[in-house]
Amino acid sequence: MSLQVILQYISNGLSLITIGMCLVLKVPQISRLLDSKSAVGISCVGLMLELTSYSVMTCYNFTNGYSLLSYMEYPIILIQEYFLIYLVLKYLSAINTQTLLAVGFYFITCTGLLTQVIPKTVLTFLAPLCTPISASSKIAQLFAIVRAKNADAVSPKTWFISAFTNLTRVFTIWMDSADALLLGNFIISVALSSSIMFAALYYRSNPKKDEIKKAD
Repeated sequence: MSLQVILQYISNGLSLITIGMCLVLKVPQISRLLDSKSAVGISCVGLMLELTSYSVMTCYNFTNGYSLLSYMEYPIILIQEYFLIYLVLKYLSAINTQTLLAVGFYFITCTGLLTQVIPKTVLTFLAPLCTPISASSKIAQLFAIVRAKNADAVSPKTWFISAFTNLTRVFTIWMDSADALLLGNFIISVALSSSIMFAALYYRSNPKKDEIKKAD
């Protein structure tokens, strides 16, 4: 058995592990929100940017005919992302007519991209923007935690799974297509997801540190 074949088996195995973990990626965060009934420390802007990135990358991979195993986590995460965004908007009392119109526009646009009613060149233009968009979404979430000095509504487990699955994708994408755009996106995501996880752990283990300093 050649090294290439062995590496391909490893890649396929990591893809299955990644997809399996992504089935529950947002579950700890959703559970945390349901328990706390609060969206403090959650960045709504970050969620919308994350939604944009996941949606574009799903359409990009699908229309390019890439192996389903190399991107199946995107549609899986999207379903969880929809419910997560709904909960955050609910707890922020931000569900209104404008929100519903935005939802309608989003789904019409995604349908157009997937069916290529909207020209594929649009995706070619949008895909490179996903790296800064994805990075911005995570930076926004990191700043939201630091600004609130509160991570009670943030699940470190979700961000650990995110960091781990992004790391496995660096290898599987390299094996499948070596797409530099996708590789760069995942490498940056590993670093930022890890940063959010550590920030959440820090503020959850030191919830009153800043209050004590102010009292002194």
